[in-house]
Amino acid sequence: MAVFTFEEQTTSPVAPATLYQALVKDADNIVPKAVDSFKSVEIVEGNGGPGTIKKISFLEDGETKFVLHKIETIDEANLGYSYSIVGGVALPDTAEKITIDTKISDGADGGSLIKLTISYHGKGDAPPNEDELKAGKAKSDALFKVIEAYLLANA
Repeated sequence: MAVFTFEEQTTSPVAPATLYQALVKDADNIVPKAVDSFKSVEIVEGNGGPGTIKKISFLEDGETKFVLHKIETIDEANLGYSYSIVGGVALPDTAEKITIDTKISDGADGGSLIKLTISYHGKGDAPPNEDELKAGKAKSDALFKVIEAYLLANA
């Protein structure tokens, strides 16, 4: 199995502790409120800590779809979080899993700097499909911006 790793960095005007709380600890409650297309978040295995698998159901193109997220690590002291996409529509047929490691730190003017490391664990040695990566990134970016706007509006 080949692993392809990509790094990305973005900023947010939301303070690091607030952003971490929303994206990691309160995400199951905030995401369905902030994003109309999200239907539910349910734990299918585990107790909420590392190893837990969550099923996230949402509406896309008029159909209910889902993604399975597996929590890999939670590092509250350093505002770090890692999860893997292990099933559902966001996992391409060519991937075993896609792991997203997130680290939030102090940014400019009281905001946040968010560093992401995305590891694409492929089936075999084939590289990831560029179009699938671009589509996944666009959806992830859009989701982040909606959550960020929700936090700013409800601060």
